[in-house]
Amino acid sequence: MLLEQKSLPNTVKIGLFFVFCFFLGGGIGHFISPDSFVRIMPNYISPGLHLPAVYISGFFEILGAFGLIHIKTRRWAGYGLIALVICVTPANVFMWTHPGLFPEVPESILGARLFMQVLLLLSIAWATQDRSE
Repeated sequence: MLLEQKSLPNTVKIGLFFVFCFFLGGGIGHFISPDSFVRIMPNYISPGLHLPAVYISGFFEILGAFGLIHIKTRRWAGYGLIALVICVTPANVFMWTHPGLFPEVPESILGARLFMQVLLLLSIAWATQDRSE
């Protein structure tokens, strides 16, 4: 269970639940609506790689979410999710630097996404740190 470690403070349990839901939902979204993710891929990445990259990142989002469930895989899932967030950062930067391509998204939201990405990285690191001491 996601909350299997009874000694975890409630704040950590809530953090794990948030990270789990974020990545499970996002990962599923990669398979339900891949075109919306393909659309934000930077143009310096070969167009032939866009759809495979969306599916691969979606798979790893789901895998990372489920890795949070068990205490033995939680830390490694955290490392993987941090790496994944860093790998998808170019898509968010691309959106931020090319707001005209995304008129349906307010520019303030595009900038806020990058700030939220930093908070997400911190949340993953905090929620998955080793608390066995």
